[in-house]
Parts: sequence; structure tokens; C-alpha cells
Amino acid sequence: MASKALGKLLQKQTWGIMQRKFSTTASRAATQMTVRDALNSAMDEELARDEKVFLMGEEVALYDGAYKVSRGLHAKYGDKRVIDTPITEMGFAGLAVGAAMAGLKPICEFMTFNFSMQAIDQVINSAAKTFYMSAGTVPVPIVFRGPNGAAAGVAAQHSQCFASWYSHCPGLKVVSPYNSEDCRGLLKSAIRDPNPVVCLENEIMYGSPFEISDEALSPDFLIPIGKSKIEREGKHVTLVSHSRYVGHCLEAAFNYLDAPVMRVTGADVPTPYAKTLEDNTFPQVFNIVNTVKQSLKVP
Repeated sequence: MASKALGKLLQKQTWGIMQRKFSTTASRAATQMTVRDALNSAMDEELARDEKVFLMGEEVALYDGAYKVSRGLHAKYGDKRVIDTPITEMGFAGLAVGAAMAGLKPICEFMTFNFSMQAIDQVINSAAKTFYMSAGTVPVPIVFRGPNGAAAGVAAQHSQCFASWYSHCPGLKVVSPYNSEDCRGLLKSAIRDPNPVVCLENEIMYGSPFEISDEALSPDFLIPIGKSKIEREGKHVTLVSHSRYVGHCLEAAFNYLDAPVMRVTGADVPTPYAKTLEDNTFPQVFNIVNTVKQSLKVP
């Protein structure tokens, strides 16, 4: 009987979570925007606002971006503001860092952050440390952005999450947005920030639509970097996540928690290519639910 009662409670709470509106302000109508379009519009507005801003990376111009995030920007701003590069991350990341040191505001796109390892010296030793080592005389206003973490069927070499790597490097700011409002507000703040910012996106989320508020559609909409966001308030359980897995947490059902902190993470193995193995490598909603049940000692 207790199990049935808990099941009904979990079902009720799950429905409440899934019905939550993500907008921070009321919309005139149910305006929706995909994560891809949110990122695109943020770059479009910042390119228009500041002539020092430019975008560079592999296939960002003529092909409109590998994931179409830069769609239409080359046609609008030309090849001096939206620049295709060779497949040489160390090279074009170095060019972007140098441009930032010279006073420009580059957006450096990595087709995947797995490839940023080719440019790690430029990101860490050049971008992150120069402002400090120059005694505050040489700012490096650059954004490194692109898809991070697991996608679908891309195996080990394209599935690494670098959130922990970069967030442990002094001199870098790191953002990992979830929904469309977060992507717009945080990317615009990153572009305007005088410091190097790493913007970690998720490939699977690009086509996901979210309701977006009137406030977030304003060209002046910014989200401060470094502040957490409460997606749903409660009294008993705190689920902390970032990027795509915020959605998993919002879908997970839970009751109250009176136990030590428990972590839900991916398996400690290189990401497999086979879909069945891949699905069992990364956390799913049922993993979160089972972990909470385990903490409650509920079968």
C-alpha cells in the first residue's frame, strides 16, 4: 500500500515538473525558440551591436555552420566578420586569441570541444593567463563555443565533457546553458565580457524548442555569468545539474531526501559506439529516480 501511495505521489509530482514553464516573464503568446536559433540570434545581435565582434571556425561561413548555428550570418556580415578556417584548431584558436589581445572580440567555434584539445595551449596558456601575467594590461575578450559532451552515435572521440576541465582553470569563465533563454542570455554576456569565456553547448539540444519570454527576446537581454538558476523550487530534494541533464532532472520524479549526497554520473569508460551500450553509459531519467529511491530506501 505504501508503495502504491508513493507511486501516485511521484506520478503527480512528475506531471507538475513536466508542466513547468521555463520563461522568467510572461509572454504575450506561447513564443518558442530552439536552442540553435537562440544561439544564432545572440550572435547576430552582438555582431550588429559591436563591429569588433567576429566569428571564426570550421564551416561557420559558407556552410552556415556544421550544426547550422551560424545560419545566415555570413550572408549578412560578409567574410571579414564570419570566417571559415582550415581544420587546424591550434592555428585558428591562436589567431583568435591574438585578435582578442589586439582589441577585437572573436567568437571561436570548435566543431566539437573534443577538438579543442588540439588548441589547449592557446586556450589555457595564452587566453586564460595573459590578463593576470600582464598585470591587467592585456585583456583577452574571447568566446570559445561549440558542442560539448555526449551526442548520439559519435563514440568515444566525440563524447567527452570538458566542463570540469575548463572550470578548474584560473582565468577562464565557463557557462553550460540548458534552454533557449539561458543560451541567449549567457552567450550575449560572454561576448560582452572582457575575459575569456568557454561556452559549452550540447549537440542534441540544438533542435529542442523552449518557450521564451518577451524579456529574453530583447537585444539587451543578458544573464549574469556565475549565478545559479533555480528551475523548480522545493523543500526536500536538491538536484544540481547543467546543460542537457537539467532536463533529465526536471523529468525525474522524487519525494524528499534524508540521506547523504549521492551522485548520478556516466559510466567511467570510453564512450561506446553501439547504441545499446551508449544508452547505458550516460545517466537517464530512471537513474535519477532509482538513486532517489535508494536514498529513501524505497524498493
